[in-house]
Order: sequence, then structure tokens, then C-alpha cells
Amino acid sequence: MTAIGTTGLWAMAIACGVMAGVYLTFSAFVMASLDALPRAEGIAAMQSINRVILKSLFMPLFITTSFASLVLAVWGIFRWGHSGAPLLAIGGLIYFIGMFVCTVAFNVPLNNALEAVDPTAPEAAGVWSDYLRDWTRWNHVRALSSTAACALFIVGR
Repeated sequence: MTAIGTTGLWAMAIACGVMAGVYLTFSAFVMASLDALPRAEGIAAMQSINRVILKSLFMPLFITTSFASLVLAVWGIFRWGHSGAPLLAIGGLIYFIGMFVCTVAFNVPLNNALEAVDPTAPEAAGVWSDYLRDWTRWNHVRALSSTAACALFIVGR
């Protein structure tokens, strides 16, 4: 691997580690903290988080790492017989499926459904309860996938 490739791979591993940290933070204590608030406040806080994150540094990192993980997966598949290539391919696929696809297929629709809820409405209680359980479950998948990809990229270098 060239110096540029090695640097890029290290950057990707670090970026995956950062993403894993973001997801772990939510799984470990942010969601529990929101759940500890009165329901309307917890919903309103999560709605705000979901709006703010779309305009934050998170989004370019999310998009860049998603694209780069596919590049690494394809590169690893085409160079399968070379040292470390299978680990890069597997890491890229784990990250793309476990982080990106999971986000698009599960977390974003849950966020959209929560955005449509009036935090003070009586039906918000059931929506919030389901949201906390389901969103956090899928967020665990994102945290584990990001962590696994980070490790595979480091070992596969």
C-alpha cells in the first residue's frame, strides 16, 4: 500500500472510531438521560438533536466514511489475495451495512416519525416509548459496526 493509501486508511480507521464514539455516547447515556426527562421534554430534546445534527460536522463525516467504506470494500474484494485485503473488504461492508444502511433504513425513519409528533399530545407517550427502544437498539448496531470496522481497518493495514 502506498503512503497515501496508508494515510487514508488510518484516517478512515480514526473516523470510524469517532463515529463509534458518537453512537456509543447515545447508547450509553444520552438516550437514558432523555428518557429520564418528562416525556414532552425528552421528545422535544431529541427532535432538536435530530435537527441540529443535520447541520453539524457529523454529516460530512457520516457521508465521507460511508462512501470511503464502499471504496475499501471494493478495493479489498478486487485485491482479495493480497495481505490485509479481506479485512478491509469485510470492514468496509460491515461499516456500510451496519452503519449507513442501518441509519437509512431504521434510525432515520424513526427520527422522521418522532419529528411528526407533538411532544405534548397524549399519543406521544406510546411513540416515545417505542422510539427509545427501537432507535437505541439500532444505534447499538451502528456503534458495534463502527467499532468492528475501525478494528478491521487497523489490523488490515
